[in-house]
Amino acid sequence: MTTVTLNLDTVELTDEQFYRLCQMNRDWQFERTSKGEIIIMSPVGGVSGNREADLIGLVWLWNYQTQLGRVFSSSTIFRLPNNGDRSPDAAWVSLERWSALTAEQQEKFPPICPDFVIELREAKLSSRESRADPLRPLREKMQEYLNSGLRLGWLINPQDQQVEIYRPNREVEILQFPVSLSGEDVLPGFVLNLPMI
Repeated sequence: MTTVTLNLDTVELTDEQFYRLCQMNRDWQFERTSKGEIIIMSPVGGVSGNREADLIGLVWLWNYQTQLGRVFSSSTIFRLPNNGDRSPDAAWVSLERWSALTAEQQEKFPPICPDFVIELREAKLSSRESRADPLRPLREKMQEYLNSGLRLGWLINPQDQQVEIYRPNREVEILQFPVSLSGEDVLPGFVLNLPMI
């Protein structure tokens, strides 16, 4: 992951300009933090890509059976209400909230925070991983979701065999693998068993 910091005194991208930047560079995956930093996301490796696909598939299957909302992949950028344009590894939005958006809002970067997100820490690619806290950017991203209305979020960290559970107005809960995660009242009846992925 590469972060490009723009000096907002000299460069300020409007939402439309950021959308056009992403459309003109479809081979790159961008995010924008609530501070205005542009992040260029690198592709993931096979192990992480497979885990991400498994997670999306499980959420999709639950949603297919319940028809309670819409499921989104990591290619979807959400324009968060409290600033930031973010792409969760997996996301779900309730049908009621999704249907309240206009067709144009649904087509572009939806101006909505998902009800539920999963962020997956990428598998370690080498022993030269940065000494900086590799979880810090993911934790900041989860906080941006919470600040924008997230109801439930999981930060899954296979390397350390743990998951962090994010809920509004509560301390982050950290659980060790193996663990069974509940969708609680956000995704009723959804259960994820780790480390099944």
